[in-house]
Amino acid sequence: MEKEIKHYDDSDIQVLEGLEAIRKRPGMYIGTTGSRGLHHLVWEIIDNSIDEALAGYCDDIEVIINPDNSITVKDDGRGIPTGINEKTGLSTVETVFTKLHAGGKFGGGGYKVSGGLHGVGASVVNALSSWLKVKIYQNGNVYYIRFENGGLPVKKLEIIDKCSLDRTGTTVTFKPDPKIFEETTVFDYEILRNRIRELAFLNKGLRIILCDDRAEKKKEEFLYHGGISEYVKLINKNKTPIHEDIIHISGEEDNIFLEVALQYNSSYATSLYSFVNNINTYEGGTHEEGVRRALTRIINNYARKNNILKEKDESLTGDDVKEGLTMIISCKHPNPQFEGQTKTKLGNQEVRKIADSIFSEGFERFLLENPNQARIIIDKCLTAARARIAAKKARELTRRKGALELTNQWGKLTDCSSRDASISEIFIVEGDSAAGPAKQGRDSKTQAILPIKGKILNVEKARLDKILGNEEIRSIITAIGTGIGEEFDISKLRYHKIITMTDADIDGAHIRTLLLTLFYRYFRPLIEKGHIYAAQPPLFKITHGKTTKYVLNEKERNEYIASLPENTKYEIVRMKGLGEMDSIELRETTMHIDTRTLVKINIEDAMVADETFQILMGEEVEPRRKFIEENALKVKNLDI
Repeated sequence: MEKEIKHYDDSDIQVLEGLEAIRKRPGMYIGTTGSRGLHHLVWEIIDNSIDEALAGYCDDIEVIINPDNSITVKDDGRGIPTGINEKTGLSTVETVFTKLHAGGKFGGGGYKVSGGLHGVGASVVNALSSWLKVKIYQNGNVYYIRFENGGLPVKKLEIIDKCSLDRTGTTVTFKPDPKIFEETTVFDYEILRNRIRELAFLNKGLRIILCDDRAEKKKEEFLYHGGISEYVKLINKNKTPIHEDIIHISGEEDNIFLEVALQYNSSYATSLYSFVNNINTYEGGTHEEGVRRALTRIINNYARKNNILKEKDESLTGDDVKEGLTMIISCKHPNPQFEGQTKTKLGNQEVRKIADSIFSEGFERFLLENPNQARIIIDKCLTAARARIAAKKARELTRRKGALELTNQWGKLTDCSSRDASISEIFIVEGDSAAGPAKQGRDSKTQAILPIKGKILNVEKARLDKILGNEEIRSIITAIGTGIGEEFDISKLRYHKIITMTDADIDGAHIRTLLLTLFYRYFRPLIEKGHIYAAQPPLFKITHGKTTKYVLNEKERNEYIASLPENTKYEIVRMKGLGEMDSIELRETTMHIDTRTLVKINIEDAMVADETFQILMGEEVEPRRKFIEENALKVKNLDI
């Protein structure tokens, strides 16, 4: 058989001019055209204003959500230069907003430190907007330019008004293009608020105002003179600090500035967040490695010098000194090298030693000058070490050598026959009564069933040794296969979909939250990689004639009834628990891949998720009551 040769010549080679390439492949520049990508546009414009603040020229930034869901970002910085750029022959403003890799952040002295290093921010926002307009206040003039249809200038930069000579700054307003952002062009106030608050913490003394001029008028001002120390205080507000002071350490070496704030609390979880030039490096990097290395070494040295750790005692580990730690690390670097466009991990090797040196000196001084607080911290670490040793023994029970061992050991898991993790999924089911129909209704090739008894241990209030002593949690750990803590290995994951399946009532929501707390604290990479889901069993069954319709909530029930022809006779049945459904009903409504509804659990903002779990599952009752009162009517499901 002759191979068919498809026509291919010079005419098939496309050359995308200007901003056309961005519109053709927006995901390359903003990651996604969903909600996250939409909000990324705002970050790109705010980052330009923040860079002016880092350079020492901006004190106030205002972000406005306009009634038409366009965004305005105002700052009182120097303003984008308004002259003609000698390389493009265009005004510098038009160059910045229409040319990729054009900006003041590639050297030349405009910015010592910057978060936007690739020079694509402003032009990407312009390319992905229906329209964008810029006003610049400079030299007693108000300069203006407008772009439409994916970044095309309507006219050249022009002077439209006069202003006082001492007024400077840039105002950018843009409207995201619905042809690009088909999922949504509606900005979420809370997403904007959380990032703007974070930026205000990281840039002490900078005032950032957020206004929502849509139907529900809102206005908040964020200004923190204490910087990241106030950030630690906020994170610890629903915890109990074990020592009085928030420890603040800062220093500079070779034009690299490092700032660290930390405080220990009585919980068992670690809340450690690192930033480089205001960018959240959630994968860490050399700045974080240097600080963590120094923390472990200095605590061990202090404990041995003061005879708290004896000669025969083994040294404390990195995990021991992290228990109950809240820490913010902020590094300002003139030339950071990030891993990829996402900028989630710092790679500069010189930073590790500098971070270690600056933190070591400051933290050692604090311990020496505050012996009472130092002893409290050391005792916390020693207790964590004892728990680690106990946990090591308990962990042995969770190691799995095959599906048969787990079934025999716990008598619970009904495994699937497939050994291909990419097509396998496990349902963690509330109660044995629900497990029965789930086992009968499943696809035995790809779906495994693991029943748990009622409400599992709240891991927010327990150490690892106690967690590993809990039979239900051991079953989950063993079934998933990755291990936890220092032994966690995602390559050993046995199911690419881990699905919580609980009743559609308050008790079911509580059990789901307990499970999500376990996953967030001890299996967080599984959430970050998109492996954790929540099944959505129906709350109502509507029957009319020979038609049966299952709906998830009251809103869907009312909408469906309203859609029926007038005078249609129907019957509404409130569904009982999962255990009350027969296997066919459970399969059709909740388990079958073609008819079920799953919610993928994701973490848009790790710190907000952390705070939410502290409120919902921590020791303090009043914050939990307040959270439930404020959110009960807004949300039915916790979508992290």
